[in-house]
Amino acid sequence: MRIVLLGPPGAGKGTQAKVLSERLKVRHISTGDMLREAVKDQTELGIRALTYMKAGELVPDDIIIALIDDTLRDTDCSQSFVLDGFPRTERQAQALDKLLTVRKMPLDMVLYLNTSPEVSVTRLSGRRVCANCGINYHITNMQPKIDGICDSCQGSLIQRPDDKKETILNRLDVYIQQTTPLIDYYQRRGLLKECSGDLDVEALFEALKSLFEEKGLLIA
Repeated sequence: MRIVLLGPPGAGKGTQAKVLSERLKVRHISTGDMLREAVKDQTELGIRALTYMKAGELVPDDIIIALIDDTLRDTDCSQSFVLDGFPRTERQAQALDKLLTVRKMPLDMVLYLNTSPEVSVTRLSGRRVCANCGINYHITNMQPKIDGICDSCQGSLIQRPDDKKETILNRLDVYIQQTTPLIDYYQRRGLLKECSGDLDVEALFEALKSLFEEKGLLIA
């Protein structure tokens, strides 16, 4: 099973991708995590990407495509994966098609989490992340046991630069301009399935389960 998750920043793609990865026993590929790791390790791709990430702009296609190409070479991705955060432009979608065609790994489904701007801003601006281990929290619906401290490793919780309100609004504008055409792209190919990204985590997962059941897949 090879799946792409689409939706604006704050749609819950990362959360649902992790759940689907665990329930379907497939690899979760997060371009956001890959980019942040590249930045942290000061790789050539990470240094190039950092300027764009700080401004809330999309990282150029050549950087993202190179990361995805490397990841798809891993044996863990040889059969199944949930792809979260890529593609974000039609050019990236076409590049992904080429990478998967060469490997004879066509997509099975594209899940679109249709989310309102108000919900995106509320979710992202309240998000906090552990500076040490990267676990996500939220100031209202996923609070740590001790304010500002990670439950897992006791690292400090911070707000990422791209989760500040001004940057979020810019990210949403970029999404509308460059990513929305992907909805039509995948709809024309008969791959698109849509759910409301405004639903809470459990309700959204139940909606996604129904879509999988339509394809004869049961998720516990």
